[in-house]
Amino acid sequence: MLLTGCGGPKPSETTPEPAPDSFRVRFETSKGDFVVEVTKAWAPEGAERFYRLVRNRFYDQARFFRVVRGFMAQFGINGDPEVSRRWHGMIIADDPVKQSNTRGFVTFAHAGPNTRTTQVFINLVDNIRLDKLGFAPFGQVISGMEVVDRLYSAYGDGPPRGSGPRQELIQTQGNAYLEREFPRLDYIVRARVEAPK
Repeated sequence: MLLTGCGGPKPSETTPEPAPDSFRVRFETSKGDFVVEVTKAWAPEGAERFYRLVRNRFYDQARFFRVVRGFMAQFGINGDPEVSRRWHGMIIADDPVKQSNTRGFVTFAHAGPNTRTTQVFINLVDNIRLDKLGFAPFGQVISGMEVVDRLYSAYGDGPPRGSGPRQELIQTQGNAYLEREFPRLDYIVRARVEAPK
């Protein structure tokens, strides 16, 4: 079970300020809104990367390309292949696992040690087995989990375990591939860091 990562708009690891210790991101999606609260102390490298991706509007128009009932909902390949190409290989170091992959927690996908880039997933159930595999949650859905539960899942997992989208084709063909072959996928309209209250 590999939860792999890729892509992004103009990579900017030099945003003006570091990620706050805690911040919230509102995701407006084709199914409704949900909010993720990030706690930097849980996974500092992951929180910093997520903050930069959102600030760069990387997730706008990205599809939830891997939604597996009883497991998780994954996203994080940009719809523009050129943007994905620029972010590909911008790997961040692993964080120690300080929180468990329980329902609603948000975690970077990876394909082994020190391979995280842009893809993240939301745990739809308690997936504590992922803790020992180095998947370090950096945030949690604090409102709108019912929206996440409604994301289109009939395509299932990607090959070889299912007939869903192929990640390598998303990376090279972007949303054109997904709109042609998997038109019912839900997507992120926009994701923005919310102003502190």
